[in-house]
Amino acid sequence: MDEYLIAEFAGSGYEAETTREIIGAAIEVHKIIGPGLLESAYQACLARELSLRRIPFKQQVALPLVYKGIGVDLAYRIDFIIRDKVVVELKATDGITPVFEAQLMTYLRLTDLQLGLLINFNVPSLKNGIRRIIL
Repeated sequence: MDEYLIAEFAGSGYEAETTREIIGAAIEVHKIIGPGLLESAYQACLARELSLRRIPFKQQVALPLVYKGIGVDLAYRIDFIIRDKVVVELKATDGITPVFEAQLMTYLRLTDLQLGLLINFNVPSLKNGIRRIIL
């Protein structure tokens, strides 16, 4: 089942292997700790899982915003950037809403990256909590 889930959401083509690795790590975290925790707990566990799998990542990446010529420091914080190619935004909420998808698309535009994963851990089955977005 896990391999099917990974293949279903990783897709093919652009950064499919990296996406498979990220989803595999997220599945492992969800298997071990399940739904119902705070987003910060999932973030810490996913960071540990990525490290154990030797997948390079940056965590809590500050993304400044320029408004009318003035930099608004720390306007945004991206949960993870994996291999300098994939933005990963974590949630622990009742469901993925269009606002969360818009947030991820904004991160992609501001970083000039093309691929993002939105992962909501607060679901009984992780397959219901993953969205893949490509710009």
